[in-house]
Amino acid sequence: MKFLKVGRVAIITRGRYAGKKVVIILPMDVGNKAHPFPHALVAGIDRYPLKVTRRMSKARVTKRSKIKPFIKTINYNHIMPTRYTLDLEGLKGVISLETFKEVSQREEAKKTVKKTLEERYSSGKNRWFFTPLRF
Repeated sequence: MKFLKVGRVAIITRGRYAGKKVVIILPMDVGNKAHPFPHALVAGIDRYPLKVTRRMSKARVTKRSKIKPFIKTINYNHIMPTRYTLDLEGLKGVISLETFKEVSQREEAKKTVKKTLEERYSSGKNRWFFTPLRF
C-alpha cells in the first residue's frame, strides 16, 4: 500500500499487542513463502515509560524511563496507520527477515531497538509515541 512506508507510526488492532504503537520498518506489499499475505516488519513498545516528575531523583528517573520493545511481523489488516512518522534510520539494517530465524539474532535486534527508542525518549522528541493509548 502506498501510505504504509518506512517510519510510519501505526497502532496494532488485534492480538497480544493490541493498542500498542509500532513503527513500520520493512513493508512487504506482496507476501512471501512464509507469510503469503501483505505484511510489515514492525518495532513497537510493549511496556511504555512511566510518568516522571521534577522532584524525583536521577536514579528513579532513569528507572522509570525504561522501555520494553518488541519486533514482529504483522498483517496489514491488523494495523491502523496514523498521520505520524518516526525516522529511526538505524533500525532498518538491524531488523530483516533473517532476524526472526534465530533467537539470539532476535534478542540482539530487540536490544538495539530498546537502545534507539530510549535515546529518542530521553531526547524529548516524538512525545506522543511514548505515551500509551487510553481507551
